[in-house]
Amino acid sequence: MRYLFLASLFFLGLSVQSQDRGIFRFMDIPGHARLTGTGGYMVSLPGQDVNLMTSNPALATDTLNGNASFSYLSYFARSNKLMMAYQDELGGSGPWMIAAERMGYGDFDGYDPTGQFTGRENASESMIMIGRSHRSGNFSMGASLKFVSSSIAGYTANGLMMDIGGVFIHPEKDFNAGLVIRNVGFLIDDYEDGSDNQVPFDVRAGLTFKPEFMPVRFSFTAYRLSSWNETPEGEEKAGTADEIFRHLNIGAEVLISRNVNFRLGYNHLIRQQLKLEEASGMAGFSFGVMFRVKAFELAYSRGGYHAAGGAHNFTIVVNTVRLFGKNRY
Repeated sequence: MRYLFLASLFFLGLSVQSQDRGIFRFMDIPGHARLTGTGGYMVSLPGQDVNLMTSNPALATDTLNGNASFSYLSYFARSNKLMMAYQDELGGSGPWMIAAERMGYGDFDGYDPTGQFTGRENASESMIMIGRSHRSGNFSMGASLKFVSSSIAGYTANGLMMDIGGVFIHPEKDFNAGLVIRNVGFLIDDYEDGSDNQVPFDVRAGLTFKPEFMPVRFSFTAYRLSSWNETPEGEEKAGTADEIFRHLNIGAEVLISRNVNFRLGYNHLIRQQLKLEEASGMAGFSFGVMFRVKAFELAYSRGGYHAAGGAHNFTIVVNTVRLFGKNRY
C-alpha cells in the first residue's frame, strides 16, 4: 500500500490543480444506479457498494470481496455509458479492485472548415482503473491508478491519473466521513499540438450518517472544492448562498428492509444547469430503487431531468462468494 501512496505524491507534483480546461468530464457522469439515485456524488460510504470505488478508492473494504457489477446508463441525446467493476483479495494483500467505463456519444455528420461533408464521425471516451485499499483501526485508505482515453472524430487525448482517498468509520455510531483527491496526474497526449487542456483535478469531502431511530441514511458531499467561485463565461455570477449549494450534493437512502431501499438525491448545480427559464420542474432531483435477491442486487435510478428527458441507470451486482460458495476458484 505504501508504494501506491509514494506514487501518488509523484503524480501530485505533476498535476495541474485547475478545472478551467479540464477534459475527460465523462468521469463525473454517474455510471451506476446508486450514484445516480443519490444525486451523483458520494465519497463516504465504505463497504456498501463495489461501484463506489470509482468515487473514492477507500470505500472498497474487504466486505465487498467477490462482488462483480455491470451498469448501463441511458443518457441525453442518445449517448450512453457502460461500467463494470470487480473487487477481490489478491494473495492475502488486501482488497484490490478493477473498474472500466466507456461513454459513447454515437455517430454524427462531419464537416470540414469550408462546410463540406466529410462523412460520418463518432466519439467515445473510456477509463480503466486498478487500485487497492487498506483498513487500519477506524480508518480506511485507498489509492487507484487510472488510464483515460478520449476519441472525438479522429482526434485523441490520453491521460494517466490517480485517486487518493480516506474514510473515517465511527466505531460505535452509523457515521462515516470521507475525503478524496481525484484525478491527480497528467496528459500523455492532447487532441492537438499546442492545446492547453488539463486533467480534471478535484477535491471532494463528505459525510454519511443514519440517525439511530430513523430508517434513512443521509449523505452530504462537497465537490469541486479545487475550483471555488469559478462562474462559467456568459453566466451571471452566483450569489454566496447559491455558490455554496453549487458545490453540495445531498443524497438519502430509505432503508425499507435489508433487501429493499429507495434512493433520493438533489444536486443544485445540475438544477441550475438544466432548468428552463420559464420553469425548473424536477431538474437536479433524482430517485432510485434497489432490490436484493439472494446473491443478486438489482437497481434502477433516474436522474438529471430536462425538457429532453431524464437519464436512466440500471445496475446488477453479483456476490460471487454467495453464488459459487467459498471455494469458487
